[in-house]
Amino acid sequence: MISAASEFTGVVDARDRLSAAGYLPDASIETVVYLAERLRKPVLVEGPAGVGKTELAKAIAAARDSELIRLQCYEGLDEAKALYEWNYKKQLLRITHARGGDASGGEDWDEVEDDLFGEDYLLERPLLRALRNTRDTVLLIDEVDKVDFEFEALLLEILSDFQITIPELGTVTGQRHPFVVLTSNNTRELSEALKRRCLYLYLDYPTVEREKEIVMSRVPEVPEQLADQLVRIVRSLRQLELKKPPSISETLDWAQTLLELGFDTIDEGVAKSTMNVLLKYQQDVEKANGHLRLPPRPEMN
Repeated sequence: MISAASEFTGVVDARDRLSAAGYLPDASIETVVYLAERLRKPVLVEGPAGVGKTELAKAIAAARDSELIRLQCYEGLDEAKALYEWNYKKQLLRITHARGGDASGGEDWDEVEDDLFGEDYLLERPLLRALRNTRDTVLLIDEVDKVDFEFEALLLEILSDFQITIPELGTVTGQRHPFVVLTSNNTRELSEALKRRCLYLYLDYPTVEREKEIVMSRVPEVPEQLADQLVRIVRSLRQLELKKPPSISETLDWAQTLLELGFDTIDEGVAKSTMNVLLKYQQDVEKANGHLRLPPRPEMN
């Protein structure tokens, strides 16, 4: 069970606590987060890279005073890295010690074998750790679209029953129901079976007004006029066919950069000299520099 203190009491409470954790939710986000907790369902968050999907999971953990356990997905991820594996080096030492034994020829092998597959030799990976955690937990399964369908089937089993079977130890059932967030960058289509088990949330790049609000919340020293100008430039850059459009975090980095350099407005020279904070590929920088048409900074008297 989740402690009453960590539960959201309603949509407004979810919004207030996420905001206090530094994440500014919109109506759909705060509603889905609240319902996911009440219905005990995972949340599948899809959208382009850099729109705050991972940050949402972190904010939920902070808002609920829960431990965040993260499984970073990648191509080739298998059960051993996601669930558990045995400490083979420690097992080998145990076997070596058992064979050394006493004068009677060593320890009884059945006893040694039982010992080898006990808790002392079990290495928990994120999924098992989330199931067995005694604390309130937010389980983040990040970039789930990078794993194959076989691993997706494993996730289905775990998310359906919140239990797994370890042949040597038996069935492990979750002590507390973790709040599960799965993120996807849409690099491949996820199965309908997985989507059926989740509440769905799509995050896109924010509007100019919302991104300005995020900038002023996270970088409060930035003048409002500068915040308005920089988010509009970022918005225009995202309309280009870039290899990697600037993320929200890169917008925040740019705002901080401009403050550190003492700029209170952005002209073409300022933009070009700091463009590498926003963009991470030279071809994108060149395309952006060709796109920017900004008025010069006013001359100082």
